Amino acid sequence: MKKIAVLMGGRSLEREVSLKSGQRVTEALVEKGYQVVQFDLDEALIENLKREKPSLVYIALHGKYGEDGTIQEILEILNIPYTGPGVYSSIIGFDKVLSKEIFKLEGIPTPPFSPLTEASIKEMSASELLPQIIEILGLPIVVKPSRQGSSLGIKFSKTKEELPSALIAALSYDHKILLEKYIKGKEIAISILGEEILPIVEIVPKKEFFDFEAMYTMGMSDYFIPARLSDEVSQKAKEIALKVHHTFKCQCLSRVDMIVGEEDNIPYVLELNTSPGMTETSLLPMAAEAAGISFPDLVERIVKLSLEK
Repeated sequence: MKKIAVLMGGRSLEREVSLKSGQRVTEALVEKGYQVVQFDLDEALIENLKREKPSLVYIALHGKYGEDGTIQEILEILNIPYTGPGVYSSIIGFDKVLSKEIFKLEGIPTPPFSPLTEASIKEMSASELLPQIIEILGLPIVVKPSRQGSSLGIKFSKTKEELPSALIAALSYDHKILLEKYIKGKEIAISILGEEILPIVEIVPKKEFFDFEAMYTMGMSDYFIPARLSDEVSQKAKEIALKVHHTFKCQCLSRVDMIVGEEDNIPYVLELNTSPGMTETSLLPMAAEAAGISFPDLVERIVKLSLEK
């Protein structure tokens, strides 16, 4: 019987979501007959892992330290297999600015953007560039912390007067931020399991946009699986998602979030998620279920794919 260590909790702002993901994963693994130990991300982690000697670590962590390459680097040093993409994919995928630069270099459609850092604003008066940024990107502008998950810290600036407060809000989450052109359209998510592309999920939030509350609160969003797209657009979106998956050297799994432009039907990549949530409202399990994969089977497939890599 293989022993699986489930890492959950951690110190990020997504701790509660991680605990829900981890507990659900644990129950699925027990149902499948695995021996399971649960660990929080704390100073005793390395000692606990050395003592327990798990066959695999299931990373049910979200946000800082869990999907930014930190825990992946530690597990590489300990020579313990783990779920999800590796160090490179995690570091790059977690940083929205770096990801967007790679999208641009690789010809992957993504909304136009401008990055800013706290240092450039404080030490080089980059805030004076806001009129030029508005001219380039138009209004509204989406302001995002570069390294944060679950839509935390994201603000929509509909007017130039709203932009400075949006920058301040985003900078409270990270010292690097992303200003992105708002694309009106259908928000979709494409999950990839190994090399299998799961059914496309279309998200229709009941709020203005798919924020933390809409993401994790039952009844706050409607979902359509498969997404209400033409066959041509669906195929194009899948091709782009797979290109992102390969470009970022993702192993085992990934989720690519996109918006399909209302005016041009182009699937624009918003970001790559290398540690998708596993809660009752999470998109990866939703897509898997639509493909006929039960949650326990999904978890076991992730474990087997991770051991193979």
